[in-house]
Amino acid sequence: MSDPFEARTIDFSAYLYKLIYISCDMKLNTPIIYMLLLLVFLPVALCAQVTVGAARTSVYVPMLKGKRIALLSNHTGMVGDKHTLDIMLDNGLNVTTLFSPEHGFRGNADAGEHIANGKDAKTGIPIASLYNGKTRMPAKSVMDNIDVIVTDIQDVGLRFYTYYCTMIDLMNAAAAYGKEFVVLDRPNPNGMSVDGPVLDMKYASGVGRLPIPTLHGMTLGELALMANGEGWLKNGAKVPLEVVECEGYTHATRYKLPIAPSPNLPDMKAVYMYPSTCYFEATDVSLGRGTDTPFTIYGHPAMKEGDYYFTPASRPGAKTPPQLGKRCRGRNLRSIPEEQMIAQGVNFEYIIDAYRAMGKPAKFFTSFFELLAGNGKIRAMIERGASAQEIKASWADDVKAFKARRKPYLLYPES
Repeated sequence: MSDPFEARTIDFSAYLYKLIYISCDMKLNTPIIYMLLLLVFLPVALCAQVTVGAARTSVYVPMLKGKRIALLSNHTGMVGDKHTLDIMLDNGLNVTTLFSPEHGFRGNADAGEHIANGKDAKTGIPIASLYNGKTRMPAKSVMDNIDVIVTDIQDVGLRFYTYYCTMIDLMNAAAAYGKEFVVLDRPNPNGMSVDGPVLDMKYASGVGRLPIPTLHGMTLGELALMANGEGWLKNGAKVPLEVVECEGYTHATRYKLPIAPSPNLPDMKAVYMYPSTCYFEATDVSLGRGTDTPFTIYGHPAMKEGDYYFTPASRPGAKTPPQLGKRCRGRNLRSIPEEQMIAQGVNFEYIIDAYRAMGKPAKFFTSFFELLAGNGKIRAMIERGASAQEIKASWADDVKAFKARRKPYLLYPES
């Protein structure tokens, strides 16, 4: 019997014939017909149907049968309209524990907000928070009640996005307690890009756990393999690891997220701009938290330039945003084409613009900036007037070396 959650292939032949018929009827010449076909079907190829790892029950249910399972997931762990937790339970798997990342198991907490332990309202299964402000290592009593940790969560492919950090914490726990680890892989919506400074590990923190670029271009499954293989786990430990791969995915795939991965990444424009605008988190400038368009706008009451105005307000997922209730002047980046957003990779142009438009204030940056940037060089480059192009050139060799280093761990074609 076929897996009921396997992705279905769409037949585009009818559209192809119709397009050719219309083109011929309009007496268009052959080159124009080819151009029309390319314009129509190139986006189709780039957005090809993808089957996520959690949908491949025929692969992972047999390997998990009879084992006590802890599931790291949240609201993004969906296959169609069904959560991976429910799929597991329906298949007779014994899920004894749920692990909660940043934003909570249901994904509605603020960034950095402490998440309490509890129970899942629907199933009654205990939730062990890994974002409670105390420790990222599960208690021994929790670990003694499981045999395997399964990760199914939608990451967005940024070094400072904390979901992969939580996965690494749990891999460390699994290694320490002799448990198995399974990743139900999902596409990286920024998986076509590798760019940005590689983390200097003296700046390792809750927003940077591995020596990887800002945009690492890897799925969580690939990152887990690399962390295991490169000795990046605590004390160089290794964990028994299985990755249930996606089907139909390459690193060139433009994967549109079906569910917002966190409250302040509401759409693909925010996901694509996040690598460049997240650095505003380490300044006093608003990047749109508390508005409908976070990460795609920026501004401050003291900015002397910009034709866009907005006022951050308190809302779920952004209860106390920067510049709350203050009218900010700045820029709206939402008109930038998505392909251009992707192509720019990590772009410090916006930080430089705000810094200059505020008169280069002495207290523009906070100490958090080095943790996001991953090194101690970029702040000084901005302050002495370096361009965004010069800053990007500063990490080019490190990115090239990283791409060579990650190659043995890639599960999917790069193009």
